[in-house]
Amino acid sequence: MGVLYIVATPIGNLSDFSQRAIDTLRNSDLILVEDTRQTIKLLNYFNIKTKMLSYHKFNEKERVDGIINDLKNGKNISLVSDAGTPCISDPGYILVKEARKNKIDVIGVPGASAVITALSVGGLDTSSFAFYGFVPTDKKGKEELFSEIRTSNIKTKVVYESPKRILKFLEELRSEIPGCVVSVCAELTKIHEKCYYGNIDSVFDEMQLDSGAEKGEYVVLISNDAEKTDTLDTSIESKLVDIMVRGGKTIKEAIDILNNTDKNLRKKDIYNAGLNLKNIIK
Repeated sequence: MGVLYIVATPIGNLSDFSQRAIDTLRNSDLILVEDTRQTIKLLNYFNIKTKMLSYHKFNEKERVDGIINDLKNGKNISLVSDAGTPCISDPGYILVKEARKNKIDVIGVPGASAVITALSVGGLDTSSFAFYGFVPTDKKGKEELFSEIRTSNIKTKVVYESPKRILKFLEELRSEIPGCVVSVCAELTKIHEKCYYGNIDSVFDEMQLDSGAEKGEYVVLISNDAEKTDTLDTSIESKLVDIMVRGGKTIKEAIDILNNTDKNLRKKDIYNAGLNLKNIIK
């Protein structure tokens, strides 16, 4: 019985490739790759001569049975993705599941991961986090994602987004979850690595002015609702008090005015801030 190795590859800096990973690929009988044109660059750089076989989301189901048979016949096979850790928004899950079902050893050779790298440098709470993969391009999928981000108690949410859609996504995020805190990371481990951090409004404005914003793959970290709500409530309460003092309005009138004049705020958040004010006034 052979072994299936899940080998992480660099996400930008070739120096991040470990000696163990190099040895594993050299000693494998076959390397499964997303794109042979991409992986050959890595193999040539490290003088790895092992045969490659394309294995991607469009052919993984039809390839699985043959690969499992090769493993059963004693071949050691490595799986890599174009960059980062396989099976994380990349092909591999189906193969790993079948290998496990067939009692084939699956061994991870850890290395770079865009998700983990972004979390480590993003500046948001990592005591709990959830990764949602690439932002859906369809309206329904995106609405479900925003709903999950808005309602989940998990501290930090993580998504991938393409450079061509990043500004549009942030604009929608600003509308759907006003006041949230984000860390937007691109080109991680590369020469032009960058990370925008702060309130969604300030980050969106900053990126709009950056001529290079639509370059590089993005990892977006979004703060949890508990942190966001604390910040929002204070801000909303201040706005309500300002309306009450300047216009001589009641709390209820101030809530109605703010609902009609500030479309970036959710009615629920304004109502909760009004309740907080009532409790304080009592």
